[in-house]
Parts: sequence; structure tokens; C-alpha cells
Amino acid sequence: MSLAPQQLENSASKYASDAIKFDSQGARGMAITNYQKAIDSLVRLMQLYPASKLNPIYRQRTSSYQQRIKALQQTHGIEPIIDPSASPEEQKAHLRHQQDKNDFEDLIMKEKPDVNWKEVVGLDDAKNALRESIVYPTKRPDLFPLGWPKGMLLYGPPGCGKTILAAATANELDGYFINVDAASMMSKWLGEAEKNVSKLFNMARRYSEKEGKTVILFIDEVDSLLGTRSSEVGGEIRTKNQFLSEMDGVDTKGKDLKMYVIGATNKPWSLDWPFLRRFQKRIYVSLPTLEARTKLFELYTSPLKKDPRVKALELAKLFDGYSASDIKDVCQAAQLKAVHELFNLPDYHNPIPGAERPQPKSLTMTDFRAIMARRKPSVSTEMIRAYYKWSEEFKAL
Repeated sequence: MSLAPQQLENSASKYASDAIKFDSQGARGMAITNYQKAIDSLVRLMQLYPASKLNPIYRQRTSSYQQRIKALQQTHGIEPIIDPSASPEEQKAHLRHQQDKNDFEDLIMKEKPDVNWKEVVGLDDAKNALRESIVYPTKRPDLFPLGWPKGMLLYGPPGCGKTILAAATANELDGYFINVDAASMMSKWLGEAEKNVSKLFNMARRYSEKEGKTVILFIDEVDSLLGTRSSEVGGEIRTKNQFLSEMDGVDTKGKDLKMYVIGATNKPWSLDWPFLRRFQKRIYVSLPTLEARTKLFELYTSPLKKDPRVKALELAKLFDGYSASDIKDVCQAAQLKAVHELFNLPDYHNPIPGAERPQPKSLTMTDFRAIMARRKPSVSTEMIRAYYKWSEEFKAL
């Protein structure tokens, strides 16, 4: 039985976190093993769901982990080729540029994410907040004499659309989408993270200033980079301070810099207050409402063969408390159940020559209820209470 998308994502994140821990301890072999397991989980995710709009992001993460494995396996670095006739200053500038390119080029999505606003079902508050903060100011900066927010934090349960919201925002603009997941960022830059935070922001600014395009810097799992820890070493503190300084620089540039920082987290309560202040917009990406669940079931059951009595509204009522990714998994599981029954028919493997290939039966409400009995929501009631409590104190749309 195949794993659900959220399970594979969680598995990849766990392996990456373990790899970082071993990496920091100098356990090179264990670090490489866990980076490879994270890669395997993401590759399997892309193979099982080849049409997923998030696959470009998964490919970037895979590339980042592969680069870290190469760095761990490599014993001697190779100096980049430079022009011997150039001045010392030019040679140094070339070396810096080459290093920045090697470090960060694989993080940039040159093509726009293939996601539009129509595919982001529900989440109207979040969509409006991102439009107001990014899309409208980019298209009509003259309408914002007081400036506009440059830092946004998307928080909420896993599988509710934080990444797809950021991708849809980037798709509407003519610019670059730089996608970084904080776990791979910290592992890739182990030992000199604060210097490379500066490099990352400098690269984003360079794309914005030289090409005059909008740049969205999306940092997933931002809590692993900026979260509160019981004991921090000097490098972690310097990395946090560097990030604060870079965020201040983005905000003070005003209209001259078309650059935005979007952070995403499932654990907003682990972020320190100084970081929350830099994210002027703090947007709760909640579980889908009844209306949103209805639209999601309409979307995911539309290509399936189903009984006329299967109604999206009834399914939405039945699966209250399920996330958007849960709902997709439910519809997929129902179809898998029908296919399984088809393959187990006594005469399936002895077809009549020339006859049409048999098809799965129509899905019924009974099938969906059977799926619900063995597939519980991925988000608990306790988690939802925690998000509501945090939102009451810190939400800022």
C-alpha cells in the first residue's frame, strides 16, 4: 500500500533533520545515509504523484540534499577558473560571484510555478492578504505612499496549502521564485550559516535590482532556522541576528526593492518575537471550511467514475476536520479500492478476446465511509486549539 503525500513529506523532513544532527556531530556516514533517505522519499513522492504542482519544489530540495552529499564526500575543492589578466579586485569579485552561483543557483525557479489562484481552493483571507501585500503593490506602487509589508508568515496545520499559496502568488508576477526549505539550508551551510544567509539575500537583491523584477524568497519550515531553542551555540545566534539584519534591510529599501520574504511554518509558537515583528503579515492557513471542502471534493472526484448519489456537499460534511491534502488522499484511496476490487474479479485475468477492457465500479458513499473508518484526519483537535490560541495573540492579516 502506497504512502500518502503528507506521510512521504513528513518522512523526508524527518530524515533531513536527522541528517543535519549527524552532520553537526561530524558523523559523516550517518549524515549521508539520512540525506539519501530524504532524497528517496521525495523521489518516491514525485513518482507516485507525477502531476503534482509541487514537484518542481521537491526536485529543488532533492538537488539541495544531493549537493550536500557531494560536499561531504568531496575531500578537495576545485578552484573556479578566473581570468589571469584581470585585476586582483576583479578576480576576487569573480570568485565571490562564482561561489554565490554555486551555492544558490539550484534554489531558483527560472520558470514560474505552474499554479494559479483558481487552484487554491478556499483560503480567501490568505489569498487576499498576499494580493494586498505583494501583487497590488508590484503592479501599482503609486497607490501605496506609505509603503507595504515585505515579510509574510504563513502558518497553520500541515497539508493546508501554504506552499501552493506562495507558488500561486509568484505565478501571477513577472519575476523569480526562490524556494528554500530551512532544513536543507542549514545542512548545506553547516559551520558558516550566518555568512550564507547574507549571500542568499544578496543574491535575491541582485536579481531584483539588476533585472528590475519581483523576487519572492520563500523559506519553508522557517521555525527550524529561527525557532527558539533551549540551548544555542554561537553560530545559531549569529545566524538569527544576520537574518534579522537582512530582513530589516529588505523593509527599509521601500519601493526601490521589489523583494518579498515569505516564511511558512507548522509551529509558529516556536518563533521568537523579534522574528514575528519582521513578518508584518501573519496569515493563518486553516483547515478548509465546508464550502472549501465541497469544492475540493468536486475537483478531486470529477475525473472518477461515481454513483449519481455521491454528492460533494455530503462528502464535505462527512469529512469535517480533514485537510486539503487529506481530502485528495481520501479520493485517491477510494479509487484505489475500486481498482483493487476490479483486479480481484474472478474473470478479470481471462478476458473475452475483442471485448472492451473492464472498468472499475462506480464509487458510492459506502466506499467513502469505508475509507473514513480507516483513514483519520492528519490534524488533531488539540493542534487546532493551539493554532487558534496563538492566532488570538499574534495573527496579523
